[in-house]
Amino acid sequence: MLTVHHLGISQSERIVWLCEELGLDYELKRYDRRSDNRLAPDDYKALHPMGIAPVITDGDLVLGESGAICDYICAKHGDGRLSPGPDDPDFADHLFWFHWSNGTFMTTLMMQLVLAAGGGGEGNPAKAFVEDRGKRSWTMIEIRLGEAPFFGGRNLTTADIMMVYCLTTGRAFRGMSIDAYPNLKAYLQRIGERPAYKRAMHKAEPGMTPMLT
Repeated sequence: MLTVHHLGISQSERIVWLCEELGLDYELKRYDRRSDNRLAPDDYKALHPMGIAPVITDGDLVLGESGAICDYICAKHGDGRLSPGPDDPDFADHLFWFHWSNGTFMTTLMMQLVLAAGGGGEGNPAKAFVEDRGKRSWTMIEIRLGEAPFFGGRNLTTADIMMVYCLTTGRAFRGMSIDAYPNLKAYLQRIGERPAYKRAMHKAEPGMTPMLT
């Protein structure tokens, strides 16, 4: 049985949404964060050597890392759905946004959080570097969503599964407004109307209103 181990308010919501979009039969185990430091509880950390979300188990398999899990589930349980093949005209765009999500965008967002927590001042060259990458990232996102209805192109793909967390729940850690990005706001409204997304967020984060605005 495919089991999604979901840590509350974390990247593992992606995997719940993926399973709902694919209509899979899966088990969801939800873990609350610790009350003292808001980190993962010990039983979640014990699932995988990295001790972070997401994690799935499938029989004897234990697998972490969002992108790897998306590829595994689509190939093993989803008949390749949500992942365009090499003959699809959207193949390259899908690959770019799928890998850019965690490879560049999430990395930049995490660097911003670390610098803020460490009191990185205005004279810190690292701060200027990261802020520039952040601005260029949000501009790229806005332009892309003016070109195509989804990050991967014509249809929803795992590129969207990867990106949406960064644009919604991930913003809860920084309280960022997206009022300056109308294409992004329209995109998130479309995502929020998807039945699979509604089911996933109801299961993953009961009682929490998704950050779609």
